[in-house]
Amino acid sequence: MNLEINGYNIFNIFFITLLTSMVLTTIVKKIALHINAMDIPNERKVHKKPMPRIGGLAIFGAFIVGYMLYGTLSTQMLSVLIGGFLIVITGIIDDIKPIKARYKFLAQIIAAVIVVIYGELYFNNITLFGQIFVFPTWINIILSIFFVVACINIINLIDGLDGLAAGVSTIYFITIAIIGFVLNKLGGLDVIISVIMIGSTMGFLVHNFPPAKIFMGDTGSMFLGFMIAVIALLGYKVATMTSIIIPIILLSLPIFDTLFAIIRRVLKGESIGTPDKEHLHHQLLRMTSSTKKTVIIIYIVNALFSAASILFVLGDNKQAIALYVALMIFFIFIVLKTNILFDHKKKKEGKK
Repeated sequence: MNLEINGYNIFNIFFITLLTSMVLTTIVKKIALHINAMDIPNERKVHKKPMPRIGGLAIFGAFIVGYMLYGTLSTQMLSVLIGGFLIVITGIIDDIKPIKARYKFLAQIIAAVIVVIYGELYFNNITLFGQIFVFPTWINIILSIFFVVACINIINLIDGLDGLAAGVSTIYFITIAIIGFVLNKLGGLDVIISVIMIGSTMGFLVHNFPPAKIFMGDTGSMFLGFMIAVIALLGYKVATMTSIIIPIILLSLPIFDTLFAIIRRVLKGESIGTPDKEHLHHQLLRMTSSTKKTVIIIYIVNALFSAASILFVLGDNKQAIALYVALMIFFIFIVLKTNILFDHKKKKEGKK
């Protein structure tokens, strides 16, 4: 069994980045306290006391160390580093002193343009349920830029509980590494980055799993979303991603949570950017009354979506679809039983 990437054992890569991330997170925590990069509690937040953030800087730092030790230089990788650096800088600024959403959105678009155009990372064609859809290059580029920006914001939106965004992202990275192994594509850049990111996020999780000692902030959530999108686009270059359905299945939970958040706010006549406490993790938290239990439940559900994507890659479409349908039924049940889409409390009050 060959478990080497560029001549390095996959477990060595994991443990080095894990230890690096753990150490850097301790350092970043002290930096956050020193520069007052603190997350202050308010009515829409779950935590009760000020918490240091910019923990995403430790994830980014561990990723850089892992890349320098085990990666190889290329135009694609250079575009990822430049785009990632822009995202992290934007996140740090926002975590210290919040900036307007349009400025963050602009930075996200620029980072996406860098990896898609300069790095030439974009969908060549889109395969969905065995059907190949061929578009002109300019449409593929626009779709790819949209995909990157969407992933950044999807992960940013689910970062509402201790360990949630880091754990969900870790499951994604682990899944890509498993798919790379199954397809005998461990040398692909997407798999190399995934293994580095597994160590980087898990090292941070040591400090971030409930009860958290530090938050990743927008620095981390935007960077993780960016890397998830990059890995998906890289997967199309080396055929690790055999279909657009794979990243969609892997991100099903945060994708649907984001869609429902948009619909919920539109129905209320609010801006789609208006923050609230009606996301899936908030609803589960009310049901379990435990952050740890809520996060673990979401991990398990996300791992099952991951299993469905692996079954799909293995060609076992029937079992993959059956598992996916079962998970969607569970998700619909949660939607109907909670306020994730409709405010049931107001309906009950109206009947009274």
